[in-house]
Amino acid sequence: MDNLILIGMPASGKSTIGKLLADMSGRVFLDGDDLICRATGEELSATIARVGASGFIPIEEHVLCAIHASHAVIATGGSAVYSARAMAHLKEKGIAVYLKTPFAEIAARIPDFAARGVVMRGRVSTLQELDAERTPLYEKYADITVDCAGKSPVQIAEELLNV
Repeated sequence: MDNLILIGMPASGKSTIGKLLADMSGRVFLDGDDLICRATGEELSATIARVGASGFIPIEEHVLCAIHASHAVIATGGSAVYSARAMAHLKEKGIAVYLKTPFAEIAARIPDFAARGVVMRGRVSTLQELDAERTPLYEKYADITVDCAGKSPVQIAEELLNV
């Protein structure tokens, strides 16, 4: 199992840290959101607007379950944890790393929550509610949790080099 699967809230740094970590470790970098955009031919926000959360989650699951990479860093979308099947598939192929980022940092990085393309299920309507809903799922699927508070992407990537 030589893949590292990055999970965490939107804007937690999965893509930024994933690219750095891949470069530093000689791994391939795969971005789940980019793979979904390629599969649908549109931006995430457009797909979510078109099919809603209930339609997006199966698309994301299908794309993530089609990943059969080795020696890769895989940055999932923040909503990947809504699919037990996708997470089981990814965890068979590597180690799930939860980038635990303080809510205040997430909120500061997402000035326009609606435009970002974030999957909101059920009664969840705020970023804080989303964080409260998803945190237990990230903790459930994480093999390793990295506390990202106050750390730069380079520091976090360096911390993960020995995983």
